[in-house]
Amino acid sequence: MTEIKTPLAEARYIGCTADELTTRKKGDRLAAGIDQSVLFHRRGSATLHEDRLVLSDWADTGDLVLRPVDVISVTNEYTKLYGRFIGGLLNAGKPLIMGTTKAGEIYLMVNHKTFMETTDNRKWTQLIKTWLNSGD
Repeated sequence: MTEIKTPLAEARYIGCTADELTTRKKGDRLAAGIDQSVLFHRRGSATLHEDRLVLSDWADTGDLVLRPVDVISVTNEYTKLYGRFIGGLLNAGKPLIMGTTKAGEIYLMVNHKTFMETTDNRKWTQLIKTWLNSGD
């Protein structure tokens, strides 16, 4: 009988690629000062397993499944594409950014709360870094 393992972590996400952020219009960026989610059109569940990170409903073709080998970098910081003006003055507004071999650079907001404009991005950045280092 196959044992079903409980995920290491699971949460809702909103996300987009760096290329998608680049093409956002000025009006979208201004609106993001009030509600960051207007910049992120991908939505689903982020599920971290021992051997993979699954972003459900990433594309019309389905989930984005990332194995540790597919993740090049993980940061939680403001960038030129997503700065403090959009993310707010709190560190909780910094995006979780992953460099990947499958989807390029992706920006995520994990457990984004619109009214407070807070996320669990710092927590998830640490979870993913720990996950990546657990295979060493």
